[in-house]
Amino acid sequence: MPDSRIHRGPHPEDARLFAPPAWPTLQQATADLCWLLSRNYAAKSALKLVGDRHQLTARQREAVERCACPDALRADRQTRRVATDALAGRTLWLDGYNVLTTVEVALGGGVILAAGDGTYRDIASMHGTYRKVAETLPALELLGGMTAACGSTSWHWLLDRPVSNSGRLKTIMADLAARRGWPWQIELVPDPDAVLADSDEIVATADSLILDRCRHWYNLAREAIDRQVPQAHVVPLGGDGV
Repeated sequence: MPDSRIHRGPHPEDARLFAPPAWPTLQQATADLCWLLSRNYAAKSALKLVGDRHQLTARQREAVERCACPDALRADRQTRRVATDALAGRTLWLDGYNVLTTVEVALGGGVILAAGDGTYRDIASMHGTYRKVAETLPALELLGGMTAACGSTSWHWLLDRPVSNSGRLKTIMADLAARRGWPWQIELVPDPDAVLADSDEIVATADSLILDRCRHWYNLAREAIDRQVPQAHVVPLGGDGV
């Protein structure tokens, strides 16, 4: 069935599944999963154990899974996280879809998960195809404003070439950046994760695989949402998420 969504908004059940009364259970489930992962339990069986114990739905389990990580990895990620002032005079490399879709979800009123490593994540899914939605241009405008605020000399966006419509999105982004005077470079690559994980530059992502390998990272999606989307539906699953 073709994807006919026009918003990157909430799932019909999210108002109930992620309402404040559900937070204590979800937070405890996330803490339990972190505890098990920190003791080398297999991720799949640990999630089933936690999900069954707390009677979580499939969507709630997905959210808990995205917010949990072993204590040692969480601490290590924090040692390589940089503040905004570290971007002055530097090029920021962006995990394009990871950053853009999270901001789109926030603008669309979808659930934003505050994870224990301090990142904001979403539970949207592209299934190999990117569809431009009503929030795409506002999200790009918001991020364009962040470019100057961060003091970066340029932003180097990496988009997944295998994802359908990446070429169209690149054209939209390049045209908008040219009109607004933003110092953006947009590149299609087969695997942005591999490029960013091995980069010596500061990268912007909330992808765990990249965070565990990159040299430095900046929490761009969270900074953008905290500054510019005060109405975002943020669900604090990972403690205070420093």
